[in-house]
Amino acid sequence: MRAMILAAGRGSRMRPLTDDVPKPLLEVAGRPLIVWHLERLARAGFRRVVINHAWLGHQIPAALGDGSRWGLEIRYSDEGATGLETGGGIRHALPLLGDAPFLVINGDVWTDLDPAGVSLRPGDLAQLVLVANPAHHPHGDFGLAGDRLDADGSSHTFSGVGVYHPALFHDVRPGSFPLAPLLRTAATAGRVGAQEHAGEWHDVGTPERLRALDRWLRESVHGT
Repeated sequence: MRAMILAAGRGSRMRPLTDDVPKPLLEVAGRPLIVWHLERLARAGFRRVVINHAWLGHQIPAALGDGSRWGLEIRYSDEGATGLETGGGIRHALPLLGDAPFLVINGDVWTDLDPAGVSLRPGDLAQLVLVANPAHHPHGDFGLAGDRLDADGSSHTFSGVGVYHPALFHDVRPGSFPLAPLLRTAATAGRVGAQEHAGEWHDVGTPERLRALDRWLRESVHGT
């Protein structure tokens, strides 16, 4: 399975840190956020990774290169200066992702989830990883009904990790659009599975949460 890391966001809530550095290259415990993902993907057996970029995007391939230092092959999906939102970004990268289901991870989260443990079930268009609603997002995104995604629920927050079938994007035009409406439509049709991750998950959306993650990693075995 191929993987994609979403790294094209402007990171407006992270300013001024992201005025000169794209958010995925901000460091926690001595490593850029995106490197934590690359290392975990490599340990899980992934070999081909696609990374999209937009704001200050030239810095990302300059920092990561071809991925060989992690035993990976990295390909880049350039979205220009403004980006294409989550759905549009994945749609734009489909030629690099192939015809089989692929894993997608938001570049601005940190999690101890094993990415090899997320897979698409026959007939489904997506498999999402959900977490309990954090304090900064108490109203959630979706519900969890057994092993299925409840598009009308709000008991859980989308972790930013999911596996998608390319067919999820086949009926949408290229351009900028969000991912959530596609997921809700597919879930209403009964074609989205879901699983809960009860381990560590951190949404690194603000400088305060970045500092908190940095402290936690340095104080834990993860930071050594």
